[in-house]
Amino acid sequence: MSHMPSPLTLGDLEMQVLEKLWALGSGDVRAVHAALSGGRENHPNTVQSALERLHRKGVLDREKQSHAYIYSPKVTREALAARLIEETLQRVNASEPMPTLAAFVDLAAGQDPRALDELERLLKAHRARQQER
Repeated sequence: MSHMPSPLTLGDLEMQVLEKLWALGSGDVRAVHAALSGGRENHPNTVQSALERLHRKGVLDREKQSHAYIYSPKVTREALAARLIEETLQRVNASEPMPTLAAFVDLAAGQDPRALDELERLLKAHRARQQER
């Protein structure tokens, strides 16, 4: 029996830190702290705690360099989104995913009118890849 990882919950600061690391590629506490609103809103210890939580949650890798850890994203934005969507589908009833997927389409359309065209393009590309297999 395969073990399903526990649901991933990310707070606002954790998401902000992750966004900065996706943009930076990698960084230590000082670099991430400086990148977050010029480093004025959060104390470095708060940023360090967020980095450590993200590492424990399996979202960040870290490597010790001298006296500091250098953190880097372990997952892409797309992989994280896929995991969060899959977990949401499972939580709201995996046996009946269509209402949730329909809600996602409605949400995407409300965000950007071109989103439906992009979703349609992605679906066609996905179907074409499946047919090639």
